[in-house]
Order: sequence, then structure tokens, then C-alpha cells
Amino acid sequence: MIVAVARYLGADLLRSQRFIVPVVVYLGVLAVLFGGDPGPPPVPWAATTFAIYPVSAWLAITITNTEDATQRHITVAAAGGWSRVAAGILLTCLLGDVMLVAFSVLRPLVPILTVTYQYPPTILLAAALAHLASAATGTAVGLLCARPVITRFGWSALTALVVLLITATQRWLPPVGTAVWALTDVPVPIAALAAYAALGLALAVLASAITITVGRHR
Repeated sequence: MIVAVARYLGADLLRSQRFIVPVVVYLGVLAVLFGGDPGPPPVPWAATTFAIYPVSAWLAITITNTEDATQRHITVAAAGGWSRVAAGILLTCLLGDVMLVAFSVLRPLVPILTVTYQYPPTILLAAALAHLASAATGTAVGLLCARPVITRFGWSALTALVVLLITATQRWLPPVGTAVWALTDVPVPIAALAAYAALGLALAVLASAITITVGRHR
């Protein structure tokens, strides 16, 4: 049922085309950062690890708010409860995150024939983990700034902006700040990045659980 809900939400999102703006904005960021010589890895990925954070939050808010309040109650009733709908929303958001992570990690490889840098599997893994940590945390922020937690779009956007600005600029704060700066370390700490990715996913699951509690009381 959760997969069915995610499939329905994904189809609804595609029909609405609301995903286009955040995805195109992020692809534009990648084009600017990696349009020429991307530089030696993994340092170029630090910028996209930072950039994917607000974009994933934006995408999560978009996915969550695609349905209006009335349609969402109908979906909850058809799915059999808030927990299944929340799980479907989370799955849809994480699938979107995976897509953004794939774009981020693979984009620097496009000019690989014209540059002399090496991209060993460990570096690619480090980049994927760092982006996943940031994207999953962005999803957590987006879920907590969308319905049913915050019902008005203006407050939703303002709250998300404040949270993103405060948390993204703290290099000591896991998982986003620490993941970004970990990519500048030599050697890159794979184990630490894996822990940051796990923490980001845990935050996304926790945020989803909070939306279930709030949704049941509204």
C-alpha cells in the first residue's frame, strides 16, 4: 500500500509539474559549477552538497503540498490512515533525493575526457554519501514545514528559509555542515560520511513520524 501511495503521489506530482522549478534550478546550479573544468575531486562536490540541501527541502514541500487539504483527507481515507500516506510521501521525497544525488555525483564525470582528474570508486561513494546526508536532511526540513504541520504557504516558506539559513551555515552541525566540510578533508572520511547519511535518513523518518502525529489530530 505504501508503494501504491508513493506511485499515486508521484503521478500526481508529474501531472501538476510543480517539481520542474526546483529540479531545473538545481540542474542550473550543476551546470554553472561543472560547466568547465570541475577541478580535482572531491572538493567540487562540497558546493553541490551545500546546494542540494535547500533544493531537497523545496522539493519535499512541493511533494507534500501537491494535494489540497480536502484531497489529502480523501487520500488518507483511501489509503487506510495517515501513517501510510506519510510513509508514501517520505518514499516519494527520498526517491526525488536519490535522483538529485545521482545528478550531483555524475555531472562532473561529463567532461571526463577533457580533464586529467581521477574519480576512483571511493571518491564517488564519498560524494554520494555526502549528498545523501544533505538531501535527506533537507527532506526532513521540508516535511516539517509543509502540511499538516504548517498549513499556510507563506509561513511554510519563511520557516523553511530560516531553518535552512541557520543550519546550513554551521560547519560543525551534523549532518549537513559536517558533510560539506568532510569533502575537503584528506583522506575523505568515508565512515563519517556514512554516519552523516544515516543521521540524515533518521531525521527524515523522524520528521515523517511527526507529520503522522500532527495529521491525526487535525
